[in-house]
Amino acid sequence: MKSESRLHARDFISRSAASGRYHFNSSDAQDALGVSAAATKLALHRLSKQGLIASPARGFYVIVPPEYQSLGSLPAEQFIPALMKRLGQPTYAGLLSAAQFHGAAHHRPQEFQVMVAKARRPLVCGVVRVGFVVRKKIASVATQSFNTPRGTVLVSTPEATAIDLVGYHDHVGGLDQVATILGELVDSIDPEKLVAAAETAPVPWAQRLGYLMDRAGADDRTGPLKTYVRKHARSTAVLLPAASQQDAVRDDGWRLSINVTVESEL
Repeated sequence: MKSESRLHARDFISRSAASGRYHFNSSDAQDALGVSAAATKLALHRLSKQGLIASPARGFYVIVPPEYQSLGSLPAEQFIPALMKRLGQPTYAGLLSAAQFHGAAHHRPQEFQVMVAKARRPLVCGVVRVGFVVRKKIASVATQSFNTPRGTVLVSTPEATAIDLVGYHDHVGGLDQVATILGELVDSIDPEKLVAAAETAPVPWAQRLGYLMDRAGADDRTGPLKTYVRKHARSTAVLLPAASQQDAVRDDGWRLSINVTVESEL
């Protein structure tokens, strides 16, 4: 009886994979197997122990093809869209993960970074790690779709990625790391779209980004952003609020107090 249950479960994931469906809910498996919830749970546990499936979230499973057996999971970008759709939460790949999609891959992120509207705990599936970062006005952030072997994933545009990197610099290794990534990203940034991206975030983010882009040699792309800052910046912002301002120098162009030295690795 046990081997029969296992055979049916194997058949279920084989059929699913053959049809291009690599994620499923426990209820999907139960319906397909025609057994109780307890028997379904046992069958899925066996498949998990064999490394054929993995469960990044309760009741949600991914089929692990041979090429990803060493990960013990599908790569995050191949299951996060389906998981977040199941949870009914708007989301996009951002920060270092988005920078990678746009060709700025100076440092490979240790986790897949996902922007969400509500706080969520990080998840681990096999050796795959996913971190969630809360982004206000998430519905207004510009995204674009990238193909993966298992579907598509929404990623912040180069302009939105640049804004987020500055706003969440503590999630990416600090301003030095941001400056390094911007040096690789600037050629993909459209000056007018950058202003639209800035409108989804606090004005000080735009002030800091403009300064860092100028330092990256992209001052030919910051004109519209500087106009936006001069119109909307009500006060002088600080480049790094957590640092001392004792020897800060004012940058009038960006209405910014420069209180740290930022060094790019490029």
